[in-house]
Amino acid sequence: MAPPSPSQRKLPLKTIGFLGLGTMGSPMAVNLCAAGHTVYGWNRSEGRAGPLLAAGGRTADSIREAVRDTDVVITMLPDAPQVEEVAYSPEGILANARPGTLLIDMSTIAPRSSVELARNAAAHGIRVLDAPVAGGEAGATEGILSIMVGGEADDFEEAKPVFEALGRTITHCGAHGLGQTVKAANQLVLAINMQACAEAVVFLEKSGADLEAALNVLSGGLAGSNVLTRKRDNFLRRDYTPSFKMALHHKDMGIVTDTARAVGAAIPLGSVAAQLLASAVARGDERLDHSALLQGVELLSGWNRSRGAGSPTPTPGL
Repeated sequence: MAPPSPSQRKLPLKTIGFLGLGTMGSPMAVNLCAAGHTVYGWNRSEGRAGPLLAAGGRTADSIREAVRDTDVVITMLPDAPQVEEVAYSPEGILANARPGTLLIDMSTIAPRSSVELARNAAAHGIRVLDAPVAGGEAGATEGILSIMVGGEADDFEEAKPVFEALGRTITHCGAHGLGQTVKAANQLVLAINMQACAEAVVFLEKSGADLEAALNVLSGGLAGSNVLTRKRDNFLRRDYTPSFKMALHHKDMGIVTDTARAVGAAIPLGSVAAQLLASAVARGDERLDHSALLQGVELLSGWNRSRGAGSPTPTPGL
């Protein structure tokens, strides 16, 4: 079934079914309400709808109820298996959304999964954009996410008011799957940068440097980065309250390594970063913020900050 032409579509896109009210999805749904959209929220587990209801949103008891009368369906779920479950099940999106509905998957999944979803949805007359985000919980709450979009250019233009309620940097990256490809590259850079910052922290402390002063200097030079700025307090205080869980970054690096293999791209530093994330998850750090990569560097360095264990006496002149 072919989707309706642009002249047949209902504009603007004001009624939204939002599937996935987790750490990221909940503040995103709230921001859509604040922008004037009617939002029907659904979550796999109970007890996550409070912020949406307080913002004037509504809840749905099933996926079918959330999607059957909406202009847009947004999914914000952990991985491809969850996206595929809500999309393909008899009670799911493709079986119950109206032809012409725009499905925006803002989860982070493999590019090939996004391409397959778009192909299957087209058979039901449903349009798809893959639109993963970067910026973490803070970016979702503040409505300043970076949004990387793959799919048809006309659908992207139609969805812009929705994206503008959620993010600040909104970019059409090309065909289906390329939004996810750019997100994978983002996670690659982020993992390497996070590990480099963690190594610098232990290097500085074991050398006897004033860590806070040193990080201030690094932030002002070419070594400065959003990672160093946003995670500075995590490193200083060893506060690993999650804004982005280690387990999710580990999952994302699996997407990176699999995609790199498929396209024939060498990612030697990325492969090491992926292994270090996997090691952190294996140690039981999966629920911590990904800045807890610092704990792995401390372990490898024999460093205990509180006791100074493993710290040599700094050599004058070094």
